[in-house]
Amino acid sequence: MEHLIELRRRLMWSIGGFFVAFLFCFFFAKQLFNLLVVPFKWATQWAGLDPHKVELIYTAPQEFFFTQVKLAMFGGMVIAFPLIATQIYKFIAPGLYKNERNAFLPFLIASPILFLMGASLVYFFFTPMVMWFFLAMQQAGTDDQVQISLLPKVSEYLSLIMTLIFSFGLVFQLPVVTSLMARVGMLSSQALVEKRKWAIVIAFVVAAVLTPPDPISQIGLAIPTIILYEVSIWSARLIERSKERERLAREKREAAEEVAEKPADAPST
Repeated sequence: MEHLIELRRRLMWSIGGFFVAFLFCFFFAKQLFNLLVVPFKWATQWAGLDPHKVELIYTAPQEFFFTQVKLAMFGGMVIAFPLIATQIYKFIAPGLYKNERNAFLPFLIASPILFLMGASLVYFFFTPMVMWFFLAMQQAGTDDQVQISLLPKVSEYLSLIMTLIFSFGLVFQLPVVTSLMARVGMLSSQALVEKRKWAIVIAFVVAAVLTPPDPISQIGLAIPTIILYEVSIWSARLIERSKERERLAREKREAAEEVAEKPADAPST
């Protein structure tokens, strides 16, 4: 019963933190959406267009409202993630040994940092590149061809940038996951090296599924995934070396304790 009460308390803290963050993001939803449109303005500059004439539309009366709700939910989850992760750690920490808690805590800190790195890469580089690719498909009206202009919907633009942020943020968790598996002995650096060819193929398949159907975003997600896979191999090797040093030190300490506890031989008469 105490365990269930503790679980309820942690859930209440997590849900309350998310709700407060959701309300905060919903209050500033329009400002946040305008912030997300900045990469689109950069793309218009790259395409030689006027960034001050960037226009997005919505075709249903309730579309922009629900777009703001989705944006508030996404922003609330990002803001509340450190609190939620802390509550999860506090719930499971009493059931872990001290060395297990010390091993788990660095990965808990590294996870949001890596997610923010992936989101920053999307915001400052890949979203402008993707939007520039789509803007390049526009067609100027002449006597022989019609005018074709890009007028993205607010919901579709938000869905695009949220998909990219989620995809890159998820991929950037690869070193954390593989390092944890190597720490508990479920994975080795040798196994990662042997599966490298398959990992490259899977990286491109996952990129094709998670990203929009354009080559820039697909290649842009697959290449960091492969780089992070190599980082995972390096991290697994460091963990294996650390575990080997700990094992040798433990064996040396146990051998010294056995020698100290062994009774001295009786003197000969």
